[in-house]
Amino acid sequence: MTGIFKSNSPSNNFFLLLYGIVIKFFLFLHPVLPKLQSSDGPLYSSFILWMKGTFSGFPIIFSIISFLLIFIQAIIFNKTVNDQRMLQKPNYLTGMAYLLITTLFGEWFALSAALIVNTIIVWVWARLCTLHNNNSAKTTIYNLGLAIGISCFIYYPAILFTLLFIVGIGITRPFKLNEWLIGLLGITTPFYFFAAWLFLSNQWNSFHYPGALISTPIFVNFQWAMAAIILVSLAILFGVYFIQFNIRRQIVQTRKSWQLLYLYLLVAAFIPFVNAGHSFSSWILMAVPVSLITGSALFYPDRKWFPTIIHWGMVALIIGLSYFIK
Repeated sequence: MTGIFKSNSPSNNFFLLLYGIVIKFFLFLHPVLPKLQSSDGPLYSSFILWMKGTFSGFPIIFSIISFLLIFIQAIIFNKTVNDQRMLQKPNYLTGMAYLLITTLFGEWFALSAALIVNTIIVWVWARLCTLHNNNSAKTTIYNLGLAIGISCFIYYPAILFTLLFIVGIGITRPFKLNEWLIGLLGITTPFYFFAAWLFLSNQWNSFHYPGALISTPIFVNFQWAMAAIILVSLAILFGVYFIQFNIRRQIVQTRKSWQLLYLYLLVAAFIPFVNAGHSFSSWILMAVPVSLITGSALFYPDRKWFPTIIHWGMVALIIGLSYFIK
């Protein structure tokens, strides 16, 4: 299976869709309704309440939305990786790894605010990678800041991705104060309009920010979740080894894209610990950068047995968690 996605054939978009439907088929057999968390922003909360009221008799709609979001994220992220030449040859292993990883944990089966924000942050990261040669940098920087500001009203902890945005500008562009101010203006724009709406509608005192709380996740199936984490961690270790071995051969801009990816991973790994809840759903934010590292572990080894073991080991876990373990 890894051999198919190791090529850069345009038909792999279709095969990736089929692959995703097969490994996530459990989503459609047993739809999971989303549950609101204290960290969910007003945009997401309003959307879910409307969806539940409108499609309460068709829960499969939520599974379809979840699948489409994950598939779109996989395609966008995989394309950016290929465009930035972050691996030696263009391939679809990163997208395949993302579909695999997002199916390993039962908590990620349901639609969540973090999953929606993932789509926005993938786009932000992709645009940051191309910022060094952008002819309309100021417009792009404002739009990126605006996207992060909107993300905060979907999922409150997304405000921490401001760090990715600010450091990302510092990595990809020479310092220009007006560009940084434009970026901060983009981030604060949604907050300005939201504050104006609260004031004009006389709801200023009714809004309460949920705050932050150091917390640890609670798993649905602890033993099997640990098995999945160990398998993914093993792939990450091998992936980092191959990345560091090959990164010296890459051009400067590609190395900067890798720096942005590691920063992406660092911020995404920190967010769940300042979440006000114990849900594991917020950890899906880590799945994007982890999928590229895992894709590297599937791409670089000369011996085919290692990628085969990693891939089919994950598939076996997915089958067991989906159909046999309750």
